[in-house]
Amino acid sequence: MNRTIKLLMISDIFLVTGFGLTNPILAIFIKDNIVGGTIFMASLAATIFMLVKCSIQLPFSKYVDKHDHKVNWLIVGTFLISITPFIYMFAENIKTVFFAQVIHGIGSGLVYPTWLGLWSTHLDKKHESFEWSLYSTLVTLGSAGAALIGGILSESIGFKYTFFFVFVLAMVGSFILFALQKKDKILPKAKFTHYQKKRRSLNISQGS
Repeated sequence: MNRTIKLLMISDIFLVTGFGLTNPILAIFIKDNIVGGTIFMASLAATIFMLVKCSIQLPFSKYVDKHDHKVNWLIVGTFLISITPFIYMFAENIKTVFFAQVIHGIGSGLVYPTWLGLWSTHLDKKHESFEWSLYSTLVTLGSAGAALIGGILSESIGFKYTFFFVFVLAMVGSFILFALQKKDKILPKAKFTHYQKKRRSLNISQGS
């Protein structure tokens, strides 16, 4: 498994596991702790996130396919996602919740195309299924454990401390991505228009 795949996987484990702590309890937090918060408002907040994400990721994917700055955009998007739980720590009304969901949606809209682009072009030949399955397994196990731990933390120490813990985990995942920049600097600078051409060039640069 090459270095880029490892870094992308480790970063996502921290990020997804962190948010796994709060995803199951977010609706309860909004309903019981936010002025104007109801189950409907919690559902609306989730809808806002998904609409913002979808409105950004398709046009942005066209942009990143034509430019060689995927790592930088991945870092920016991941940091935006990471500050979402930090905003929740100070949320008192539903408008702040909606604002946090917009930030989360923008970050996810930037991350999804860039992460998939980097992952797809760095998969090890003849190990694609294993690497995808390993990623899915680790992220799913992390989320499963986090869902249980998140409930325990929220009941024992409160929502704010739980959100702070998520913020810390997500930031760790974000900082891991800076290691990708060193890798990115040694990649060929030519522009690529086809997946196979980039895979071939990457294989040459890695001596395979």
